[in-house]
Amino acid sequence: MRSGRRAVVVVCDSLCADLVTPDVAPALAEMRAQGADFASARGVFPSTTRTSSASMATGCLPAAHGLLGNTMVLREQGALVRLSVGKPDFLERLRRATGRTLRRPTWAERLARQGGAIVMSNVSPGAAYLQDPDGFGHVYHRAGSRGPGGVALTDGLAIEVGAAGDRAMTDRFCREVLRERAPALAVLWLSEPDHTAHGVALGSGEHLAMIAHADACVDQVRRTVEALDPAGDEILLVACSDHGMETVERKIDLDALLVEAGWKRSRESQEVVVAPNGNAALLYFADEARDAIPALVRWLQDQDFTGRVFAGQALAEIGLPTEGPLGLALALRHDASANPHGVPGRSVSLLSPFSDSSPVGCAQHGGLGEHEQHPFLYLRGGGLRPGERRQPASLIDIAPTVLRHLDVAADGMQGRALQ
Repeated sequence: MRSGRRAVVVVCDSLCADLVTPDVAPALAEMRAQGADFASARGVFPSTTRTSSASMATGCLPAAHGLLGNTMVLREQGALVRLSVGKPDFLERLRRATGRTLRRPTWAERLARQGGAIVMSNVSPGAAYLQDPDGFGHVYHRAGSRGPGGVALTDGLAIEVGAAGDRAMTDRFCREVLRERAPALAVLWLSEPDHTAHGVALGSGEHLAMIAHADACVDQVRRTVEALDPAGDEILLVACSDHGMETVERKIDLDALLVEAGWKRSRESQEVVVAPNGNAALLYFADEARDAIPALVRWLQDQDFTGRVFAGQALAEIGLPTEGPLGLALALRHDASANPHGVPGRSVSLLSPFSDSSPVGCAQHGGLGEHEQHPFLYLRGGGLRPGERRQPASLIDIAPTVLRHLDVAADGMQGRALQ
């Protein structure tokens, strides 16, 4: 790494680029105007926080890094078991089931001997730990904080999810991580506006207040970076979101529908196991049931809740593996109609055994809707010229961009540097 060079990444969870406006998010709007604005930036599929976290950290799509959703199915003792990736013990279960965590190295691993990485995150434990699942740097989270080697830290992050916790985390991040410890990579992942939006309408007063809150946190980081590097030559500042959100039009119970139509014997049967991911589902199949996939695809395509179905080699088109127990992916139906607050984008969504959030009329993500697949991505400093860029860009391009700034190899990453 070139002496003095650093990278700072701030993530506003679930903030669609279209909702970054000067009246609600003035700091982000100013950064968009004064920095490099990658207006065509897109997320990954499923557009969930845990998948996005792994893709950002590895610079790879889910098929390559192996983390396929907020909910996944693992083969444990011969059985297909549906699990929440957000739980603190998920990574250990993934390691036991597959022999590893992520299949590609993270930026924390690549920087372990090149200035190190410090992550502070206020989203789910699973999403936080996926930034550095094997303990090469420091990860601070309210469920437990870890240093190199996975050693528990005594100076943990004693906060709650939501705006107050984000604010306290940002204060500490700017004071301690940026000004005092100065790692090569510093990542701050805010819980808002995602945390609130799952329970309110997009564009409502409560939602806009949380966008403004996230904007204030970004502004605090930006002002700290500018004080440390007024010329903008040494510190690359990345402000982004992992995905956007869509208004829930209705919710379906896919397990119940599959049982009713005869595709499953019962909700607990193993021939088909559904992993709900908000506005999308991944369907896993027992070996003896895989011959049913083509017929199930045809049945799904006839349902009024279906947007698109992917199976076989078509899974590769959306960055998912074509081998293993995953048999098909379902993106639920969506359209561009606006909610009562004028925010476009509605989607059918799935009931989940792991969450009761996102009732009808509130916000959800996970699918292929235009507004959930349109995160914002602004870069400042590091020699990047200001202005809007229309070139294709993705979450997987952030890590190689950071590593190029730090003069560290990004070999094996599927993304490309945006400089």
